Amino acid sequence: MALKWISLLFSQTPNQHFGGAQHPDLLCIQPEDKEIQIGQIRELIWKLSLKPYSAPFKAVIIDQAHSMNQEAQTSILKTLEEPKGKTFLILITEYPEHLFSTIRSRVETLKFYPVKKEEIKNYLKKQGISEKDSEEISKISMGKPGIALDFISNPQKINLFQEKVKELNKVLNSEMAFRFQYAKDLSQEENLSEVLNIWLNYFRNILLSHLNLQKKWVSLTKEYSLEKLKNILNLIQNTKFLISTTNINTKLALEILMLEL
Repeated sequence: MALKWISLLFSQTPNQHFGGAQHPDLLCIQPEDKEIQIGQIRELIWKLSLKPYSAPFKAVIIDQAHSMNQEAQTSILKTLEEPKGKTFLILITEYPEHLFSTIRSRVETLKFYPVKKEEIKNYLKKQGISEKDSEEISKISMGKPGIALDFISNPQKINLFQEKVKELNKVLNSEMAFRFQYAKDLSQEENLSEVLNIWLNYFRNILLSHLNLQKKWVSLTKEYSLEKLKNILNLIQNTKFLISTTNINTKLALEILMLEL
């Protein structure tokens, strides 16, 4: 998601140096089979040794930078310290603590905070989105404009969100046997990371409502304390990280999560 929208930003710069996300002077690196491997970094370093094709400098986006394995992180260090030619490198990560301290010391950290719901809603309305849809999208986008824009360009994702929330509510009101069967089925889904993001959104909204109302939030048949919500959110986040970056047993990880819900 982050790579997609930052690439789009580069393609729309005023001087149009890059002229699109596929421009040869805009290099994008993503994990292959859950890792960014040393071969990818070596190829990147070789490309950076070449002169820019048409832009005044080369730009590199390393998405999910925390997924670089140890050899890849070691390989990128010198380039971060002494880039060849005119090079601009962007490392995107939700987990900077998983990068070498030597890498973190060689870059400038820029934190992107959630955008206010009203700002996203007003922007969507200016794009011709209805009041009702703008309200719903701004609520479920978690303060992330990229997600809001993705909902606009892929309306089916709103249907997926609503479908998975209904499934989650059914799970919350079910016996453990049903939960474990659901965990087994869910472990086979290609969009598992997206489903876990929906769960994070769901429980985060419950937590925010809890804090605003200063009382327990009742979700259909479930009642949550503040401590319980914090534990659930931490476990979903950790489960999502382990599934996306390691060879953990996905079914087992989801079953452990089901025990906490």
